Amino acid sequence: MALADLVQDLLGTDLPVAFSLYDGSRVGPDPAPATIVVDSPNALRRIITAPGELGFGRAYVAGDLDVEGDIYAALRLRDQLPEVKLRPRQYVAALRLAGAGGLKPLPPPKEEARLRGRRHSKARDAAAVSHHYDVANDFYRMVLGPSLTYSCAVWTDPAHSLEEAQANKHELICRKLALEPGMRLLDIGCGWGGMLLHAAEHHGVQAVGVTLSQRQAELAEKRAADAGLGDKIEVRYQDYRDVDDGPYDAISSIGMFEHVGLSQLQVYFERCFELLPPGGRLLNHTIGRPAHMKGSTDDRQSRFDKRGFINRYVFPDGELHEMGTVVSAIQQEGFEARHMESLREHYALTLRRWVANLEENWDACVAEAGVARARIWRLYMAASAVNFEANRTQVHHVLAVKPADGRSALPLRPRFE
Repeated sequence: MALADLVQDLLGTDLPVAFSLYDGSRVGPDPAPATIVVDSPNALRRIITAPGELGFGRAYVAGDLDVEGDIYAALRLRDQLPEVKLRPRQYVAALRLAGAGGLKPLPPPKEEARLRGRRHSKARDAAAVSHHYDVANDFYRMVLGPSLTYSCAVWTDPAHSLEEAQANKHELICRKLALEPGMRLLDIGCGWGGMLLHAAEHHGVQAVGVTLSQRQAELAEKRAADAGLGDKIEVRYQDYRDVDDGPYDAISSIGMFEHVGLSQLQVYFERCFELLPPGGRLLNHTIGRPAHMKGSTDDRQSRFDKRGFINRYVFPDGELHEMGTVVSAIQQEGFEARHMESLREHYALTLRRWVANLEENWDACVAEAGVARARIWRLYMAASAVNFEANRTQVHHVLAVKPADGRSALPLRPRFE
């Protein structure tokens, strides 16, 4: 079996994209919206010796396999090969094509995470966060845009700018939390300070942000000083479990909850509850999974499973939970969940803008963070956009309140828009 024959045996003859193969053959439409370039037998070796999407991901990160053109068109192949699994006959054919040593695993790219210690211990969580966020601040600035906001934006119109949509998100959260001048706000997982800056500037709060990324903390503090808000904003390199200077009037957690872990949900919400006074509000903004997709990011044996690309290269130890589980965990610790909102389509739009920024600034991003990191971010963000569009992944706001003598302290019909 030739390499082109193997591709067609795996994916069929009606291919949405083209394949350019190292043996000189080519299959698929011409012209094609995208071309997958298999540059080396090493790509086959990686696919043979690693399960699921991990082998394909390693081949792409290492440069043994490339995607030219529209990466979203290339990702449509996932619908034709949903389990990314070779049947025995195909496995034997791939092994023959890979040649001598086909069963010997190649060293994985050095960007693959290798965490040590007890899962979701403070030390391991800090290492997991550092792996993803301590890449290069300028790299993130080029990808995320000037707001340096690394979470789902809120779009009133897809034609609006990414900066407008991120400001919309911060303002929506401020309104849900009913922030007013003089209040104390705690932002758990504050990133580069986007929420802190918006809340301090537009709502007059005293804001404290905590993060486990040293580079984020340093830049967030500098951004606050540069904005003339140094007296209103404090940024700490600190684990949320170590925050003990409550009460805070409100807590925001935006895109950090994915790092908490199922085993720590009680600890997380218990800490938030302790830090708030009666009537205090919590806004938890988190990526989640549909109920029909069993398990969490770290344990489900499907796309990007615990052996797979996302866990190894992007969010080590990351876990996604079904929203009902999250709401139940919130209420079990004494909160009353008052409002839930899905922003799934908004995250797809946000991710597509980030991919466009990365591709537009490709050479500069590679110079800042390296070609492997740029490849990782391109693949994971594009695949994530497709997942949100297909409802394989979700994102939600849950607004909860710490009751005061049975009262929620919310209006009968609160308006957040």
